[in-house]
Amino acid sequence: MDIIFLRELRLDARIGIYRREKAVTQTVELDLDIALPDDRVFTSGKMADTIDYAAVIERIRATLVERHYGLVENLAEYVARLILDEFHAPWVRVGIAKIGCQRDARRVGVVIERNRNK
Repeated sequence: MDIIFLRELRLDARIGIYRREKAVTQTVELDLDIALPDDRVFTSGKMADTIDYAAVIERIRATLVERHYGLVENLAEYVARLILDEFHAPWVRVGIAKIGCQRDARRVGVVIERNRNK
């Protein structure tokens, strides 16, 4: 399996279940591993034969503006489905962490893996 990845992507999100979290945005950090649909890009060299990571970033950024997410798990599932459905990736691993939301931890979050068959 051939994978493109994005590491330490930091975006602002409206996320959290507590009253104080519903009033402000928080920075979340995303790590993404996205399987390529096939290996055509390695011979063609064409953007049309791969997944445009800049487009993925902009789509996720737009998603974070659209709504409030209660749990990090909900946001991770939404991002995974977006990548599978809109970018036609066969498999994705999504890690999302809230930064500095717990005094004793630098990051807290979740990592999920999804594929198009499920």
